[in-house]
Amino acid sequence: MSGDILQRLIFDPIPSSLPSPSPTILASQVPILFREPYILSGYRPIRQNWLCYLFSLFQRHNETVNVWTHLLFCPVLLLRWWANIGAPGYTLDAACLPLILYLLSAFAYLLFSVAAHLFQSHSEHAHYFLFFMDYVGVAVYQYGSALGHYFYTSEPAWRKSSIGPLYLPGIALFGWLSCGGCCFAKFRYQRPYPIQRKIFQLIPNSLSYFLCISPVVHRLFTVSWTQETWLHFYALQIALFLLSALFFSCRIPECYFPGCCDFVGQAHQIFHVLLGLSTVFQLEALSQDYARRRDTVVEVFGEKQLWWACVCHAILFMSSILIALITMWYMTKKQQGTKVREK
Repeated sequence: MSGDILQRLIFDPIPSSLPSPSPTILASQVPILFREPYILSGYRPIRQNWLCYLFSLFQRHNETVNVWTHLLFCPVLLLRWWANIGAPGYTLDAACLPLILYLLSAFAYLLFSVAAHLFQSHSEHAHYFLFFMDYVGVAVYQYGSALGHYFYTSEPAWRKSSIGPLYLPGIALFGWLSCGGCCFAKFRYQRPYPIQRKIFQLIPNSLSYFLCISPVVHRLFTVSWTQETWLHFYALQIALFLLSALFFSCRIPECYFPGCCDFVGQAHQIFHVLLGLSTVFQLEALSQDYARRRDTVVEVFGEKQLWWACVCHAILFMSSILIALITMWYMTKKQQGTKVREK
């Protein structure tokens, strides 16, 4: 009842010339592409005006929590950034470039996710394009995290190991492959999705994650937690991320309660919350490491390597967008061919 009252308070003042979202409908009333397993209601009708989906930000539907969870983490990250970096008066120089790119990467994955969940119900074309861009955000975030871990978290012994020299190139490659793998899986497999789709999604992302987190794990096992008290933030980051991966992979709890988690309590919503919290703890830990090592970063790594790593970040971003656009082109041709055969 309170949700209905809130919707009326928001939508009643909207001028009649502006479109307002239609009431939600059942899973059986939308194309199979838009249906989620065990989610039986709360779907938005397709092919409404784009503004309807924008205004649905304040509507009760089965994507509302997915949108707001990631949207609200943006100001949280910005406030924590300001508290840890802005307020102490640190200057913007070469030493802070990896941290800035990390923050921008976090915003990228959060906002691309918000856009995908908010607007994907418009049409099949919008659904595919927006989720392809969501995968771009994930790839960029992987590399942004790696920049912070490499320049602020890693220990000299780890950098001298066989992994150290291959770390950033490896993350860039796995990030690009994770974007490509997710785009291909989305293009290739239709609902109901087979297990092969999860394989294409999880294998490159898992390889990227375990490589990305390797300097953090090394640090946790080789440095005293009593001397560096913020290391528990890294431990929380890892624990929350692994837990979020569990909910991403499994439809728990809705598989046990079909129709009961249509609006709140879906596995993907829990995944969003856990991933956002993991990112917050990651930022806290990286900010502490940056404050401790900022005066020696340029001396240890060299300004050239810092700038080159940033250029690679931009290259990964553009190449990931390229693979998303190429996959979208093939997807459009596939949809056109399907329509011709149906005629």
